[in-house]
Amino acid sequence: MFFETAGIDVAPWIPPLVAFAVSFVASMAGLSGAFLLLPFQMSVLGYVHPSVSATNQLFNIVAIPSGVWRFIKEGRMVWPLTMVVVIGTMPGVIIGAVIRVLYLPDPLHFKVFVGMVLLYIGFRMIRELLGPKKDVAEGANGEGDDFTTTVLFWNLREMAYTFRGRTHRFSVPGISFMSFIVGIIGGIYGIGGGAIIAPFFVSFYGLPIYTIAGATLMGTFVTSVTGVLFYQGMAPFFPTMHIAPDWGLGLLFGLGGIAGIYMGARCQKFMPERGLKWLLCLVLLGTAGKYIAGFVLHLLA
Repeated sequence: MFFETAGIDVAPWIPPLVAFAVSFVASMAGLSGAFLLLPFQMSVLGYVHPSVSATNQLFNIVAIPSGVWRFIKEGRMVWPLTMVVVIGTMPGVIIGAVIRVLYLPDPLHFKVFVGMVLLYIGFRMIRELLGPKKDVAEGANGEGDDFTTTVLFWNLREMAYTFRGRTHRFSVPGISFMSFIVGIIGGIYGIGGGAIIAPFFVSFYGLPIYTIAGATLMGTFVTSVTGVLFYQGMAPFFPTMHIAPDWGLGLLFGLGGIAGIYMGARCQKFMPERGLKWLLCLVLLGTAGKYIAGFVLHLLA
């Protein structure tokens, strides 16, 4: 099957199958899997136009709502946290889209920076995981356990909520600024930013993965809508470049993602939190390694 915007020929069953496998695993860590689909599209399928970022964000739009609905149904959506993430990332993703089109059609050097950031976060999380274990409240128990969250208070300075008998508190301006920076990076690469902001929540703020997954997915969804609309709106002003998403390819990826993210959200609470953190570490280090190795190979070529 030929996809004209992407300029590639691929069997129609491959995108949804790959998207299902990637999003099932990634969604348990609060990610959509778009950050893994991007290198698959570029390296395996040969989709290298700037529009691959918009296509990746289209996948998020189609796939994420099923997982968000599951988290809402189980009472694990921390809505104030979600609002802070969305408000912070939306302007960032627009700035990132402009940078991607005007200045980084081949953002090789910027990938090195992102890779180093992810590498630092990944090693920080490994150091914490290899340290003394925290109390057993972090482990996942049976389905009958209470996984709901209760917001204690939130304002422009601070927010606090409880989860499984523990109180978690963080700075609202700090989360907002971090979300803005992540939005810029997400806008450039078309990944929504969940792959970067989720480990920040876990490593720097000590928030449980069970409670941040819904917020990061919802934030990724809203910013992806913004990104796709912006890329589509910019397309007429750059007639010689492929900027708008490949709707057919994006929808095929999204169909696999719908099932994958829903199943991942459904199965997440049966996974121990330390296991989810190790999964997040492996994803971070693998992504960072790919970005850095790509830059080194480019220098040696």
